[in-house]
This record gives sequence, structure tokens and C-alpha cells, in this order.
Amino acid sequence: MHTVIDDHSRVAYAEIHDDETATTATGVLRRAVAWFAQRGVTTVRVLSDNGSAYKSDLWRDTCAELGVTVKKTRPYRPQTNGKIERFHRTLADGWAHAKLYTSEKTRRAALPAFLHDYNHHRPHTAIGGLPPITRLNNLAGHHT
Repeated sequence: MHTVIDDHSRVAYAEIHDDETATTATGVLRRAVAWFAQRGVTTVRVLSDNGSAYKSDLWRDTCAELGVTVKKTRPYRPQTNGKIERFHRTLADGWAHAKLYTSEKTRRAALPAFLHDYNHHRPHTAIGGLPPITRLNNLAGHHT
């Protein structure tokens, strides 16, 4: 799973893939940047771990092309990336292990509904009990 979370709003984007290659990671980044842009979020920088995909020339070049500053977490310091770590815990509890899925295909099919609920309906203590989407500009009037 490749996950992206907006630092300010906590709005989350995720895709399931069978690998963690630089090609896959940069594809996810491109789609995430576009997805966030549709919601009025300008991606200025990306914080990633030190996995090989994020150390690659392709990752560096893609970030440069998108105008995104690259930042890395410090090794063995998960608190540096606390928001995504907390999202991963919520993802595990609320989607991956929330019920007995009859197949991986069924589990994967349940992800979009979970993400919608997480972004649009689930209250977040850190943002005053509101769902993340409320912290984004409501430019198109979609989030009323």
C-alpha cells in the first residue's frame, strides 16, 4: 500500500500495489498530487522514508518535475512522520483488520469506501472533532 496524507488537513490518499519500486512510487506521487490539486491542495513538499524507491533518481527527478521539495524522515524515528503512522494504525484497525474478508480482492474493493469515510465523515480529535475534508478550501462546494 502506498499512502499520502496532507499535513494540514489529514486528508488521505492511498493506492494498493504489489510492489514498492520507484516506478510505482512515482506513479502514485503523480496521481496523488493531481488528486490533491483537484481538492485545492498545492503540494509543496513530500516527506518520505528512506526506502530504495525514495532514494532513486526517478523519485528525485519526478519531484523536481512536479516542483515538490523532497524531505526524508530520520532513520528509526517514526515520530518524525507521526501523522502517516497514525493513519496507518487507523487504516489497519478500520479497514484491513476490521472484518473478515473472503478474499484479497474483496479487501481491496473495500478501500475506497473506507477512505471516503475517513476523509469525509470520521471525526479527528487533532482537528477539533471534524473530518479532514473540512480543513480544505470548499472551492467547488463539494464538501457541504
